[in-house]
Formats: sequence, structure tokens, C-alpha cells
Amino acid sequence: MKNILVKPVVTEKMEMLSQKLNQYAFVVRREANKIEIKKAVEAMYNVKVTDVSTLIMPAKAKTRMTKGGVIQGRKSAYKKAFVTLAEGDEIDFYSEI
Repeated sequence: MKNILVKPVVTEKMEMLSQKLNQYAFVVRREANKIEIKKAVEAMYNVKVTDVSTLIMPAKAKTRMTKGGVIQGRKSAYKKAFVTLAEGDEIDFYSEI
């Protein structure tokens, strides 16, 4: 179950969503479905999940300027899952720091 969740998405926007709507986002494996994601989050964080929404973020071409010239690369596609928790449940990503 641990290998389904790659990493949590910790941004300012996700912090606002977690406070207002009790939603959290995770980068997950491309093969994972909503049922597996729900079970993995419930097992890892001991919370009750009410809803799971998934989307696949498209790949992007990236360019940056350096002293040596222009470096071009590609950011690969990944799957993101938005998880809504039951009332009263929350996930604290900073407790292990």
C-alpha cells in the first residue's frame, strides 16, 4: 500500500483546500485506481476517506537560461489524487519533522 502514494502535494493552494474543504492531494502511481488510493490513505494516516478524485497532469516542456546557454528538458506526466476526509479528520504532514 505504501508504494501507491508517491508523495503528498504541499502547496499554499492545498493548505487552503485542506482548511476549507478538508481535501488533501497526493501524487500517486499511474496504475492506482480510486479504491486502492482510498485504502492506502486510510491505512497510512488512520483517517476516514469520503471521496477520491483523480486526474493525470500532462507532460510539459521546460526551458531555462543558464550561463552556458539554454537548457531544454521535459517534465514527465503524473497522476494526482484529491482526497476528501470525513468531518473531524485531518492529516498533519509536519508532525514527523
